[in-house]
Order: sequence, then C-alpha cells, then structure tokens
Amino acid sequence: MKTLFRIAAASVLAIASLPALALEPFTANYQASYMGMQASGVMTLASEANNRWRYSLQIKNPMADLSQSTVFEEQGGTLRPLSSHDRSVLLIKRKQVDARYDWNTHQATWTGDVKADRSGPISLRAGDMDALLINLAIARDLAAGKPLTYRMVDDGRIKPMTYRVIGKENVTVDGRSQEATKVSRVDGNKEQIAWIVPGMPVPARLLQRENGKDALDLTIRSIH
Repeated sequence: MKTLFRIAAASVLAIASLPALALEPFTANYQASYMGMQASGVMTLASEANNRWRYSLQIKNPMADLSQSTVFEEQGGTLRPLSSHDRSVLLIKRKQVDARYDWNTHQATWTGDVKADRSGPISLRAGDMDALLINLAIARDLAAGKPLTYRMVDDGRIKPMTYRVIGKENVTVDGRSQEATKVSRVDGNKEQIAWIVPGMPVPARLLQRENGKDALDLTIRSIH
C-alpha cells in the first residue's frame, strides 16, 4: 500500500526560489480501487501541539481495512517524521507496525508485526522521510521547482526514490477539471504515478501498478 512520490524537472528549475507551500489542515476524500474492488479513501492533515502534525490515510472496502498515520514536524522547510502507525486487516489477516524516528540519536526503529531484520535501528540522515510523508513533499517540492529525489526510511529499510515528469493530464476535483503534472517512478516490476495539481497539498491521484496491472488507485473527489 505504501506509496510514494517526487519530481525532477529541468523546466521548473527557474522557479526554485519559490517558498514551499504552507502547511494547513485538510480532509481529502478519494475514490479508491484496491485488490480489484471499489473502496473509499480519506486523507487528512491535522495540527497538533508543539509544531507537530498528524498525516493520515485510510482505505476501506469489504475485503480490506488499511490505515497509515505519521506524526511529523516541519524543520527548516523539511518534513521530519517522528513516529508512524500502520495497520492492515485483509480478510482474517491482521498486521500492525509502529515506527519511531529519534532525531536525538538519529535512529529509526520498528515494533509490532515485523521481522527481526526489519526492526532496526537504521541511521537517520537529514531529509529522511517515511513513505506516507513523501506524498506531502512531492506537492511542495514541485511547486518550489525542487528536484523530487528522496531517501525513504520505512518498514525497516532504506530506499532512494526519484520521480520524473511524464506529461500533463486533466483531473476532476470538486466537479471542476484541472490540469495536473504527471510524475512516475519505476522500481522493478512496480510503477508509482502521481498527478499533482498546482496549489493542492497532496496528489490528486495516486496509482500503484504491479506487473503492468493496477494494484491501488486513489482519485481525489473533494478536498476542504
């Protein structure tokens, strides 16, 4: 389910000095398709105390109930994860994983339903994010003309991620057609695509493909 995204486009480097989008609370409702079945999706950003934010995603259909939540802070214009909670229920199979990002010791650790070799610790670097948080970073970085190249530290592993612009396409949000920049990342037999609309804090659409077939598709319907 993890998903995640960024952009490196030479055509937008001229606006690299633009400020990042300011964080503001939102609720986005998505039409989702997961495991070949229709589902509902809700993505939220809520402010918490001490300059902390909680970013959450939930997807539900009759076969699955998936939820992810990351608590993070903004520091020097970057989004820094502090903790995360992932939970999935697929038919009768349940899984729960909690992560802690300790920036005093610069280590990330995982507990719950994880294998011993995925529990950490993993050394953290400035700029590291989990998979969910990269969704927010893509929209901010594209607007500022920054290259979308990230180091994802998630699920007990490190993975470099780079997205490339593959074109423009219209998407409908709140009944209105808007032009989005389409961004793609290929990793073996998997491809992740994001549609970014100017001024929108999260992708208007997220698509994960595996072996040439759609595995997870989230298309925004409304945001407020």
